[in-house]
Amino acid sequence: MQRRSFMAGAAALGLAAPASLRAQARTEIQFWHAMPGVLGEVVAEQVRRFNASQPAVTVVPSFKGGYTDTMTGAIAAWRAGNAPHIVQVFEVGTATMMAAGPAIRPVHELLGENGVALDPKRYLAGVRGYYSDTKGRLISMPFNSSSAIMFLNLDAFAKAGLSTTDLPRTWAQLRQASEKLKAAGATPVPMTTSWPTWVMFEQMAAMHDVPFATLANGFEGLGTELRLTGPLFVKQVEYLLAAQKDGLFRYGGRDNAADGLFVAGEAAISFMSSSLRSRLEKEAKFKWAAVPLPYHDDLTKSPKNGVIGGASLWTLTARNRTPAEYKAVAAYFQFISEAEQDLWWHKSTGYVPITLAGYEKARAEGYYAQNPGADAAIIQLSRAEPTPNSMGFRLGGMVEIRNIIQEELEKALQGQQGATQALESANRRGNVVLRNFEKANKA
Repeated sequence: MQRRSFMAGAAALGLAAPASLRAQARTEIQFWHAMPGVLGEVVAEQVRRFNASQPAVTVVPSFKGGYTDTMTGAIAAWRAGNAPHIVQVFEVGTATMMAAGPAIRPVHELLGENGVALDPKRYLAGVRGYYSDTKGRLISMPFNSSSAIMFLNLDAFAKAGLSTTDLPRTWAQLRQASEKLKAAGATPVPMTTSWPTWVMFEQMAAMHDVPFATLANGFEGLGTELRLTGPLFVKQVEYLLAAQKDGLFRYGGRDNAADGLFVAGEAAISFMSSSLRSRLEKEAKFKWAAVPLPYHDDLTKSPKNGVIGGASLWTLTARNRTPAEYKAVAAYFQFISEAEQDLWWHKSTGYVPITLAGYEKARAEGYYAQNPGADAAIIQLSRAEPTPNSMGFRLGGMVEIRNIIQEELEKALQGQQGATQALESANRRGNVVLRNFEKANKA
């Protein structure tokens, strides 16, 4: 990414206008996001609420395509000198944005300069960990956050004679449940997964407090190296290979390609984004439950926090960007972090509340009693203080690394290689990506 220094403009907006007009002027803020359809409508409503709440700022939201298109478009706009004030970037783009140097204004600096006090500890542990530096200071503003959780078809469980209340918590228990589901023919296949790398590698590493990579998964510097050949990952891949061989697991494809297998009742157990809840409520023709992801109880008795998906909001710099504009961005960030607004966002979108206060409000209102499992991701994200292994991932080229892992996992599932060989190859190829990123971004 090209790097240049920018000086904030010294001229105030409307300097030459009469005082009466200046008093009425509103600072306009451009907000680029990647939320399509219904979610985009919710973003527009959130912005409308903010604009109506005060007389000084007008935020203008613009949908810019998918996450990758939105991030690359914002980078191009910054290079051209007309960057938006705010851009929504998915979590795996965090390292790329952090390497942008003067193109970004870290949130802790932005808020501090504008007198906005937002204690990072107000946010769910798994959320703040991902978007903070090693000193616990927020770099970007948490926005739409989810986590991968486990979904269970309770009708299928009942057909197999399994409890629909005492649900599996460990991988060993899931193996036993899958065998009973298969024997009963409860569904065409017992188990599948969406987001294979996010669930089977990133989430498992965090929950078992195992490094995915050195240097706190990249939080402590660019010289990080992958640790995919560790015992946990070997155990996880061997588990999947054995389950597939025994007809207990079906690979549904990369990213969220397997979502439909569970929604359609093809699989009784699936690991998917918690944000899929709204789709299930509309489409599923069976009773289902949502619970935290399973863990290996021979490796840990108290799993750590899981890691988030979704995105955060980044503040971009530009030539002649005024202090008033930065102050306006800070005001918007403060607004969306208020408990009432956070609770509204949580209920409207299905994403987790980003603040502990928002979660407590939902709980006090009886929202989770009325909607069992709606707090599964929240429990998973907040059940432990993040460790260096569970804060998240700050790895350059993370999208490419995910694809490499998926490629090698697919070869193993196709019988072309074993777990150890797949992981050694993914580790080697992924480290090449990291070294290229380090070379491109060294000061």
